[in-house]
Amino acid sequence: MEWVLFYIIFLVMTKENLEKFINKINQLNKILLLIEKSSEKREELSKCSNHDEVIKLTKSWGFEIGKRWGES
Repeated sequence: MEWVLFYIIFLVMTKENLEKFINKINQLNKILLLIEKSSEKREELSKCSNHDEVIKLTKSWGFEIGKRWGES
């Protein structure tokens, strides 16, 4: 099932956009691991009230998740 979804996604995006998409997933997975290990970080994230606050906070932690995979 995962490979079918991945293949469909691959068909509708360029190689560059696919790399951006994969990078964003990797960044999100790293954020997930971080907040699973740190209740402080989890609490900080839970206090965000909108997408922009999440982007700003996670950027301060060293992550770049602000751009969508199709954006330049």
